[in-house]
Formats: sequence, structure tokens, C-alpha cells
Amino acid sequence: MLRQPLAEATAEKDLGVVFSNDLKVVQQCREAYSKANQILGLVRRTIAFKNPTVLISLYKSLVRSNLENCSVIWSPHYTKDRVLLDRVQHRFTRMFPELKDLPYEQRLAKLKLWSLEERRNRADLIEIFKMINGFSAVSWFHFFTRVENSHNWKLAKTRSCHDSRLFFFSQRAVNRWNSLMRDEVDATTINSFKNYLEKRRNRQMDFFID
Repeated sequence: MLRQPLAEATAEKDLGVVFSNDLKVVQQCREAYSKANQILGLVRRTIAFKNPTVLISLYKSLVRSNLENCSVIWSPHYTKDRVLLDRVQHRFTRMFPELKDLPYEQRLAKLKLWSLEERRNRADLIEIFKMINGFSAVSWFHFFTRVENSHNWKLAKTRSCHDSRLFFFSQRAVNRWNSLMRDEVDATTINSFKNYLEKRRNRQMDFFID
């Protein structure tokens, strides 16, 4: 039997997510951007009648889904990575001639879209809710510690010395989760919790912004 040395890999892909040996998400963001951008280009070239309802539906299902797949695991915290992903949504909102000259935030408002950053932070809260209420195969105690004598599911946040820990799911989402109100945390279904988050954004626009 020939003995061959194992090749050293700096990154591996598992279930569509790229894990690098330095725990950074640069490569994952690049791949997500590339795939989403290619699909958006395909939609732009092949859809002759650009009805807003149709385009938004295609964008959400075919394009944005690639920018958000498993984002709870790899949500970027470096500005350059966030900007790269945002380019796709910027490009999409400019596909509407009547919106092209408006600022990005106004284009999002007109199309009733959340920013990608808001949606990633929203996804974090939804995942915590699913864990706590048994809607996820992963139990909450694998990631979080509940504050003792807490009647509102407050989570403890531990001290972090490195960015890879500080911005990981189990740390970055704690403060935002703890700021939710009792009725929001006590929602009985995933859809009702999502509705509470929608209402929260309507009255507190910066809630989902880091």
C-alpha cells in the first residue's frame, strides 16, 4: 500500500457553508455573492416583462436565499464582507426604473424589503426562539446559559477575547434577544413570533441594526 501524505486544506464546505481554518467568513461571503449575483443576472436577462411582484418573488426565492443560507452560522461582522453581500440587493433595487435614482434605504422601503443585515439579525432571534421552544433539533443549552431566576428567558452573555467568539451566534444575539418584551418571547408559534418582530421593526427601526 502506497503511503501518501494528506493534503492540507485551509477551508472545507459542509452543507453549503464554507468553514475556514481561521474561522473567518470571507470565502463563504464571496461564494454566496457570486452565486446570488449570477442568478440575479440570469433573472434580469430572461424576464422580459419585469412586473415588480414577479421580480420580488424571484429575488426572494432564488437570489436572496443564497445570501442568507445558514446565516446564523456565518453571519459576517467585517464591513467589507457585509458590503460585498449588499451589492446584490443594491443591484436588484436598481432594476426598477422609477426607483433607480432614489437612495438605497428609500428603494428598500418602496419595495418593502429589509436590509440584509436586518434579516440576518432577525434570523438569529428566530433561531433562538425555535431552540427554546423545541422547534429545532438543536437544544438551546448547547449554545446559551439562562440567567438564574429569570422569568423572561434572559440569556447570559460571557466575556469574549477574540472576534471569532464575540461575533459568534451564541454571543452576538444575546443582547438583542434580552431586549425583547415578555409577550414577544412568550409567542406560541414561529409565525406569531415573526409577526412580533415585524411590529417591533415598525416602531423601532434601528432594532435590527448593529
